[in-house]
Amino acid sequence: MKKLKNEAALLKKAIEIGEKYAINRGYKGFSATNAAKDKVESLYRLLVNDKMVHPLPTDNEDLQSMKHKLAIWISKQLPEGHELLK
Repeated sequence: MKKLKNEAALLKKAIEIGEKYAINRGYKGFSATNAAKDKVESLYRLLVNDKMVHPLPTDNEDLQSMKHKLAIWISKQLPEGHELLK
């Protein structure tokens, strides 16, 4: 798995946008006490369920891979020339 440029910032943006998406889908949202790993896993599973990202193989389903998938997802959603894609 090749690390993306600005992957940490992309992941942060993916969580922010993903949470808004989840709320629009009827999810009550995350509380301030939810751990980042829980947010990542929840958003990943929601996006897989909605067929917005391809699922990871079950033997390769770890936190780092889920973070990477979310970063890839948001990089494809951002407009061309966005500051995080440079």
